[in-house]
Amino acid sequence: MAFTGIRYPLFMRHVILCGLVLGAASVFASVPATEKKPVSDVYHGVTVVDEYRWLEDSGDVKVREWSDAQNAYARGFLAGLPHIEAIRARVTEIMSATTPSYSSLAMTRDGKVLLGLRRQPPAQQPVLVAWDEPERVLGGVPGSAESARVVLDLNVLDPKGLTSLDWFEVSPDGKMLAASLSKAGTESGDVSVFEVATGKRVFEVIPRVNGGTAGGSLAWAPDSKGFYYTRYPRAGERPAQDMDFYMQVYFHALGQPTERDAYEMGKELPRIAEIKLETLVGAGSGSGSGSGSGSGSGVGYGGAVLASVQKGDGGEFEHFVRLPSGAWRQVTRYEDRVVQATFGADDAIYMISRKDAPKGKLLRLALSPECALSQARVVVPEGKDALTSAFEGADNLLVTDSRIYAIYQLGGPSEIRVFDLAGKAMASPRQLEVGAVGGLASVGGDAVVFSDTSYTVPPAYFRFGPGGSGGGLGKPGVEWETGKTALASTSPVDFAGYETVREMAVSKDGTKVPVNIIRKKGLVLDGSHPCLVTGYGGYGLSRSPGFRAAQMVLLEQGVVIAQTNLRGGGEFGEEWHQQGMLTRKQNVFDDFAAACRHMIERKYTSSARLAIEGGSNGGLLMGAALTQNPDLFRVVVTHVGIYDMLRTELSANGAFNIPEYGTVKDADQFRALYAYSPFHNVKDRTAYPAVLFLTGANDPRVEPMQSRKMTARLQAATSSDPARSPILLRTSSEAGHGGGTPLKERIAEATDVDAFLFWALDVDYRAVK
Repeated sequence: MAFTGIRYPLFMRHVILCGLVLGAASVFASVPATEKKPVSDVYHGVTVVDEYRWLEDSGDVKVREWSDAQNAYARGFLAGLPHIEAIRARVTEIMSATTPSYSSLAMTRDGKVLLGLRRQPPAQQPVLVAWDEPERVLGGVPGSAESARVVLDLNVLDPKGLTSLDWFEVSPDGKMLAASLSKAGTESGDVSVFEVATGKRVFEVIPRVNGGTAGGSLAWAPDSKGFYYTRYPRAGERPAQDMDFYMQVYFHALGQPTERDAYEMGKELPRIAEIKLETLVGAGSGSGSGSGSGSGSGVGYGGAVLASVQKGDGGEFEHFVRLPSGAWRQVTRYEDRVVQATFGADDAIYMISRKDAPKGKLLRLALSPECALSQARVVVPEGKDALTSAFEGADNLLVTDSRIYAIYQLGGPSEIRVFDLAGKAMASPRQLEVGAVGGLASVGGDAVVFSDTSYTVPPAYFRFGPGGSGGGLGKPGVEWETGKTALASTSPVDFAGYETVREMAVSKDGTKVPVNIIRKKGLVLDGSHPCLVTGYGGYGLSRSPGFRAAQMVLLEQGVVIAQTNLRGGGEFGEEWHQQGMLTRKQNVFDDFAAACRHMIERKYTSSARLAIEGGSNGGLLMGAALTQNPDLFRVVVTHVGIYDMLRTELSANGAFNIPEYGTVKDADQFRALYAYSPFHNVKDRTAYPAVLFLTGANDPRVEPMQSRKMTARLQAATSSDPARSPILLRTSSEAGHGGGTPLKERIAEATDVDAFLFWALDVDYRAVK
C-alpha cells in the first residue's frame, strides 16, 4: 500500500531526526525473525504450501519463544506511541466509572426476589445480586437499585479477577441457583450450587458442563431437587481429540455423587451437537432463568424437558421433548427448519420456523404423547420484518400467561412486538425509535421487563404490563404501560453533541448495505476526518445499536465511527444470512468494501485516514479486507480472528464452524475457502497497511495459532516500512475469546488499540479537560 500524502506524526519525525527519543528503541526494534518450514497439502488436485505450519503447536517451546518475542515487540511498539499515558488515563477514567449496568434478570416464581448481574467498576468481574423488594425496583423507585444484596461475588471468590460466570439458572423454588464458573477465558465451566438467601456454596460441583466449543446448559427439575445438564466426556470415555465433542444430557440429584448421575439423551446426536435445555416447571411459573427465557405451565405436562440441539454453528436444529413419563420424543428435524423453540404457559411449545418463511413464522404445538410437528399450527405468519431467533442466551421470545413477546429485526435496529396466544397483534411497549431491545424476562402474569439502548443512549430496563411503573403487577383490567425501572445505566460522558445517521452503501452486486454512522453534530463532509469502520457478517447474528461509553475516546478526537450490517448476519432474515455463508461468503467481504468506499465517496474520510476493526468472524472479515483491498485502508485492528480457512476445521471449535463456512473435503467449498482465505491470499512484496492482531492465549473458540500464522506471513510479505506500517501481534496470557476478560485487561487492550489508531490515522491527541 502506497500511503501517498500520509505524513509522519510529529512523534515519528522527531524520532527520525534524533533517534534518541524515549521509546524510540522499542519503535525501531527489529521485527522478530520467523523460520519457514514448508509443508505441502493436496486438496482436490491443488497443491497448497504452508511455510508456517510449525506455528500451530502451542505446546512447542520454540512456538512459545516466538510468541513471546512477537508479544514483546508489539507491546514495546505500543508503549512507545505518542500520548499513550494520556490516552490510558482517559480510557481508564471512562471504563472505570462507577456507574453500574445490569443484565440477565430473573424473577423467582413466587415473585419475592429479583436476581440479576451487576457490572460496576472497579470490580473486575460482574456480581450476581438479588433484590428482596422487586416491586420497588421494577417501579423505578429512586435508590431501590442500591438495595441489592450480593449472592455471588466473583471478585471475592477470585481476587485476581480470572474466574468468570458463564451463566446461571435459578431453581423453581427460588432457594438456589446453579452457576457455571470458568477461569482465564477458557469457558471450561464446572457448575456450583449457591443458596440465594445466603450466597453459600452448597452441594457438590458438577464438572465439564460448559465449554468453549458447544457451550452448555442446565434446567432444574420442578421440585428443585436436581437438574438436567449438558455433559462433556469425562476422562477415559473418549480419545483426547474428542473430549470437547459428543455433548450429552444427564440428570443430577442434589446430594448424590456425580458418578451416579443418570444418562438421559444425546448418544445418537452428531459429534458437533450443541444443546440447550428448558423445563416446563408448573402452574404460575415465572422466568427462573439467568438467560431471561421464561417458561410456565398449566397442568398435565409439568416436568417436561425441551432439548434444543444445534448441529455446529450453522443454524441447523433438531428439538426433543422429554415427557413427564420419562420418554423422549423427537419433535423437529433439520429439514423442518425450526430454528428456536420454547415452552409456553399453556402446555405448548412455541417454535420459530423458517421453512418457506425466510423471515420467520411462529408455530404452536400443544404437548401430547406424540408431539408430532404435523399437529402444529401457525400463530404468527411471516411478515415483512425478520422474526429474530437465538440459541445462546435466548431472550428474544417469551410466552407468558396470555401474551407472546417477540423481537423483530429491522435491518439492524430491533423492536418488541406483542401478540395474544391466537396471534392477534396487541399493544407493544414504548421503545427507542432506532434502538436495540433484549433481555426479555417474565416478572409475573403477563408483565415483562426488557432492556433498551441505542448508540447514544445508555441501556436501561423497562417494565411493560398492567399498571406500568405505578404498580398493579399482573392485575387484570389495568391499563398497560411502559415504565422505566431503577435498573438503568448512566453515561460517564455526554453524547449530546453526537448523532447517528443511517445510510446505504451499494455492494458489488447491487445489494444495499446499511451503514450506521456516529458523528459529531454539524460535521462538515470534506473528506478529512479520521474514520473507523467495523463489521461482522456471519452466523445469522445481527449487529444492533449498542451503547459503548468508551467510544467517546475516539469520538471526542474527531473520529467518525461506522457500524455495518453485512450479509451473513440476520438483519433481514435467513436469506440475508445464507447470502453470506458457505460458497457465498465473498458477498460479506464485498459488502464491507462497499461500505468503506461509501465513507470515502460521501466525503467522511479518505483511504489515508480510514481504519477498520473486527473480531472473531469479524477478524476473518478484517483478514479478507486487508488482503483483497490493501490500498483501501491505513490501519487494521483485528481481534481473535480466523485466517487460515483450510486448517481451521481441524481445531476443536473449527469443526463446529463447518456448517457456516464449509469444509475442504467438499470440492466446491474448498475452492471458495481457498479463494478468500486470508492466510493463503497474502501476496509477497505488497504494501500492506499497519495491522494490530490481538489474541488470547486461552481462546477456546479460535486457536491463537491463527493469529500467529497470519502475523508471520504478513511480516514476511509486506513491502511497507515496519516503522510506519508495522504488523504486530499482541497476546494476552490470561484471556480467551473475550468473554470473562477482567476489567484491567479490557482497559489495557482498549488503550493500546486507541493509541495505535490515533498514531496510524495521524490524530494529534488532545487531552480532554
